[in-house]
Amino acid sequence: MDRKDDIREFLISRRAKISPERAGIPSFGALRRVPGLRREEVAQLAGVSTDYYTRLERGSIRGVSDSVLEAVASALQLDEAERAHLLDLARTANTSSRRAPSRPPRQRVRPGVLRLLDGMTGVVAMVQNGRSDVLAANLLGRALYGPVFNSAAQPGQDTQGRLPNQARFIFLDPRAGDFYPEWRAVAATTVAMLRWEAGRNPHDRELNELVGELTTRSGLFAELWAGHDVRIHTTGTKRFHHPVAGDLSLQYETLHLPGDEGQTLFTFTAEPGSASENALAFLASWAASPPETTTAAGPAGGSAVPETRTLAQPGTHTTGKTKPSHD
Repeated sequence: MDRKDDIREFLISRRAKISPERAGIPSFGALRRVPGLRREEVAQLAGVSTDYYTRLERGSIRGVSDSVLEAVASALQLDEAERAHLLDLARTANTSSRRAPSRPPRQRVRPGVLRLLDGMTGVVAMVQNGRSDVLAANLLGRALYGPVFNSAAQPGQDTQGRLPNQARFIFLDPRAGDFYPEWRAVAATTVAMLRWEAGRNPHDRELNELVGELTTRSGLFAELWAGHDVRIHTTGTKRFHHPVAGDLSLQYETLHLPGDEGQTLFTFTAEPGSASENALAFLASWAASPPETTTAAGPAGGSAVPETRTLAQPGTHTTGKTKPSHD
């Protein structure tokens, strides 16, 4: 899909979400042939002609000023992530469309960041890129996300040197439905984050290959990807059902690393005095215990991630929740 297709489908999908009532446009009970607003109504709200907005919605966005894009964003009541995505689509549309997809060099986590991770005891800490590859994690991070690390190699594929990938785990590993009690919501958020990243870096070959793989192998991913929703990860709560520590509800924070383009530090903590704090402390003790360790270099290619005990094997802990489909 090229930039014009991305722009057209994004704007159409956002327009369909805004009702006349929400936009403050009286409908007088008239039968409407399209969901949401009509093109001429968006144009009126944005202060541009219908013909001009129609050209924008057809993907002809090259050379359009930021002020016009902001007016369209306001008319469509876009949130922060959606506004940023629209501006990214316009920015990349103004670059050469003939540029071939690039395969960026393997991202490395700086030694100073690795030391920071190791020093964050009692806290789950990990570094990811925009493709949801896990680049590095501390001991507790690797223990919590053990199922993701153990799922890095998919059977029957050439996965030599492949980094653990959150999206691939969520959509292709049958254990994901147990690991994430709110699996479908996590899946939708993951797709929205990948869609936002694709708007920023449309020529990232590895991202394009990941999206192609997941679209082919997961019907749910294809459905969510077609929705064109975008999201920026900031803060919130995530629930886990861990094969060793049981149920945890953890608060996460994100910190973009200014010196490392595209890398984000994620931390997870538990509410003081909660059952999740006890479970996290148990997991930390379990991860630090010496018996039965796995020899694994850090996912960034060095010894970034301390060795941890092998987690429970797939299928030994089930909750009866719906599992991801490989269709």
